Amino acid sequence: MNNHTRWHQRSNAEEIAHSAVHWILLKAQEAISHHGVFKILLAGGTTPKRIYEILAEQSQEWSYWQIYIGDERCLNANDQERNSLMIKQAWLNKVDFPMENFHPINAEQGAGQAAKEYAQLIKPVLPFDISLLGIGEDGHTASLFPGHEYNEHELVHAISNSPKPPSERVSLSKKALFQSLKLVVLVAGAGKQTAVKQWQAGDELPIAQIDALNGIDVLIDNDAQVNSSKK
Repeated sequence: MNNHTRWHQRSNAEEIAHSAVHWILLKAQEAISHHGVFKILLAGGTTPKRIYEILAEQSQEWSYWQIYIGDERCLNANDQERNSLMIKQAWLNKVDFPMENFHPINAEQGAGQAAKEYAQLIKPVLPFDISLLGIGEDGHTASLFPGHEYNEHELVHAISNSPKPPSERVSLSKKALFQSLKLVVLVAGAGKQTAVKQWQAGDELPIAQIDALNGIDVLIDNDAQVNSSKK
C-alpha cells in the first residue's frame, strides 16, 4: 500500500455512493470552471451502478462532461455484462446526455484492436479529472488481476487470460490510472475484508500497486472494514 492512500469510512454502500457523487459533482464544477471540460473515468460493478443511478437524478450541464471507462469485457455491445451498457441503462439513457461525449471501449472488436484504439483515444485527453475504481474479493481492480504481469509502458492492456469470465478483456493500465487528478476506490461488503487486509499489509495486489497524481481516496463501508483505526 502506498503512502498516498486516504481512507474514508462510511456506514454502508449507499453512503459510499452518495459521498462519491458529492465528490464527482464538486470535481465537475471545479474542472469546468478551470478548463471548460470534465473528464471522468468510470468503473463497473454494483456500487458504481448506484452512483450512476444517483447521478441520473442530478441536473447538470452534461455537454461539458466527457465519460471514459476503466475496463470492459470482450462481449457483444448489447450484452448485459458490458460495463458500457450498464452505464447507459443506469444513467445516460435517463438524462439528456450527448452520446458523442460517451467513450466506451469497443471491446466487441477483440481485445487487441480495442486496446490499441482506446490508448490512442485517451492519450491526448489525460489526465482524468476523477477516476472511479472498485476492488474484487481477490484484490483485482479494473481488469488487472493478481499474479498477472502487464506491460508497464502501455496505457491500455489487451487481456486474454482473465481468471474471471470472459477471459478476453480490455483494461486501462496503472500508468493510465496514475494520470488522475482524483482517484476514488469504492470498497463495500464483507466479502472485501480479506482483500482489504492484504492491501493494508502491503501484499502485491493489483489495487495496492495503483497510485495517482494526488494519491488515492478510498471510500470503505463498515462491512469491508478490517479494524476501527480508519477515519
